[in-house]
Amino acid sequence: MDRKKVCEKSSAKKKMMSIELKREIIEKHEQGVRVVDLSRQYGRSTSMICTVLKQKESIKSVTPDKGLTIISKLRTSLHENMEKLLMVWVTEKQLQLDTLTQTIICEKARAIYGDLLKQTP
Repeated sequence: MDRKKVCEKSSAKKKMMSIELKREIIEKHEQGVRVVDLSRQYGRSTSMICTVLKQKESIKSVTPDKGLTIISKLRTSLHENMEKLLMVWVTEKQLQLDTLTQTIICEKARAIYGDLLKQTP
């Protein structure tokens, strides 16, 4: 029997962009540089540049955590507040020697997030 031929896919890996690079692209576009020229300059597709430009308000408002230069998903300050409150709750429960499971923590995270959403105008 002959061996099976296996096709090796050489798909390009997704290139992540740093927040600084995204902000630089937004600034240059606001100065009048065309999308096509930006895509050639940075070696990215025009659709990638357009996606960055569509998200420019959220990119301008986001502040990365210490040590992070690349953010794969845009996170609002609401997420950071939720994580801080959740950490406080988890440490309180640990000090009380309560058992915490993943489902309990997830439920509490959803509850905190819901409360924060209601408080946000």
